[in-house]
Amino acid sequence: MSALEGDWRAGLDDVDAALIDEYQSGFPVEPRPFRAVGEELGVSESEVVERVRRLREKKVFRRFGAVLNPPVIGSSTLAAVSAPESRFEEVAEVINGYRQVNHNYRRDHEWNMWFVVTAASRDRRDEILAEIEERTGCTVLNLPMLTDYYIDLEFPVVNRDRFARESLEATDVSATRISEEATGDLSTLEADLLVEIQDGFPLSPTPYADVAEAVEADVDDVVAAIARLLDDGCIKRIGCVVNHVVTGFDSNCMVVWDVPDDELDARGEAAGRLPYVTLCYHRPRREELDWDYNLFTMIHGREAEAVDEKIDELADDHLPFDHERLYSTETLKQTGAQYEELVGSAERDE
Repeated sequence: MSALEGDWRAGLDDVDAALIDEYQSGFPVEPRPFRAVGEELGVSESEVVERVRRLREKKVFRRFGAVLNPPVIGSSTLAAVSAPESRFEEVAEVINGYRQVNHNYRRDHEWNMWFVVTAASRDRRDEILAEIEERTGCTVLNLPMLTDYYIDLEFPVVNRDRFARESLEATDVSATRISEEATGDLSTLEADLLVEIQDGFPLSPTPYADVAEAVEADVDDVVAAIARLLDDGCIKRIGCVVNHVVTGFDSNCMVVWDVPDDELDARGEAAGRLPYVTLCYHRPRREELDWDYNLFTMIHGREAEAVDEKIDELADDHLPFDHERLYSTETLKQTGAQYEELVGSAERDE
């Protein structure tokens, strides 16, 4: 689906718009967060809770809670296979059967199935990739993230922008190296918290107290632990997680670029600074598989033509290199990463 029937904005008022656009991050980490938000918006605590619940029921929000950061907590990779059309559904079923696979998309390319694997360790991650290769008979292209220049799917949607962040001028970037050996170094409480909140916080006036009760901890300790996880980067942001497809941003393209290695950081930071680039990161070349691309960018839009225009601009003005455009044509699986195994509290698969 690309949008709700009619205009999804119908019936929204200024308070709804503020919740959607201004509280995708920065939600207060305190015992009564909805009360604090209500005071900022001039409505009651209970009304904020009810509005968030209603927007979630309308699927404008996927969930309310934390956006977690799998590459910091465990070992994550983007992978792809070239699935024969005659076996496409069969291959997708095998890949989607792994709970460590949290995203899987068909893309318009020879490598036509792209998925993300996040596991507790690099060894387990690579073991899963080897199993997928053996079970499907398809070579796996393994492309772990090596440098994060800019990754943030937070952008205003209560508008008629043709592409993401059309009204913004710039974003902050930094070249952050990503280790394939990440383990998160979590305390027992932090590990329990990540498992408890992976699918969202309870929608109640006291979400942190509810989480504390579920993990049998003191609410002050839970609030402090969540603040630490934010500071450490295990949690990227806390707020209302928007469903970009429902809000019309259903045209997205992953563009891969062959950037000279000695220019990679400078070019990656320059591209990541552009507001219309929603994701920008470095992944390895795999020349043995004829994969010569090392910089990945993502652009989201409501119109395919607008996305293509921005890619043309990116190529002409910032990345004058060979590139390919991999449009997403079908969502095969989309869930949050499963943190039971990442934090070592679940048995291994099979």
